[in-house]
Amino acid sequence: MAMVPADAAAKPPPDVEKPDYSSQNGAPNSAAAGGGGRGGGGGGVVDSVVARWRREDMLDKSPLALHAAAAAFAFVALVLVASNQHGDWMEFDRYQEYRYLLAIAALAFAYSLAQALRHAFRMRRGVDPVPAASGRLLDFASDQVVAYLLMSALSAATPITNRMRSAVINRFTDTTAAAISMVFLAFVALALSAIVSGYKLSKQTYM
Repeated sequence: MAMVPADAAAKPPPDVEKPDYSSQNGAPNSAAAGGGGRGGGGGGVVDSVVARWRREDMLDKSPLALHAAAAAFAFVALVLVASNQHGDWMEFDRYQEYRYLLAIAALAFAYSLAQALRHAFRMRRGVDPVPAASGRLLDFASDQVVAYLLMSALSAATPITNRMRSAVINRFTDTTAAAISMVFLAFVALALSAIVSGYKLSKQTYM
């Protein structure tokens, strides 16, 4: 009987290949990579939907905030101009520019307050007193008109105030300058509201 060496019996045949266990040992393959890509895409869709909801919520609340701010600024300007009476030449009603500023501040206050109350009612009750299509058009047009009137009042009152302050700075000129600043802030609030209204009007569908 022939004797076989022990080390020769322990070696495997040269033509036997070891199986590839890489797919079973957790190594990435094309199917797993594809699944991960789909998962990431789903997360991106959710993020975009949430971002759109937040943007729509901000656009829905901004008319109330902007009109309330415009009403507050216009009211402060109205009070400052109406109370600016200190005798002699320091009477606001002696100057047509300041009378015009007072009238436009009163108009802007009344308009902005009415719009703020309307949007507060809409958000609280879920019903707009003005139909949606007409309401967006009303916001867009009326915001621009009142903002233009505020700018015209600023253009009228600023030059005469600058001339007065170049000669003398006192309580009258300081109060007038403060009123002009409040009217400018009211203008900015209504201009931003007009931009928001224009954006919402451009997204409106008629089908």
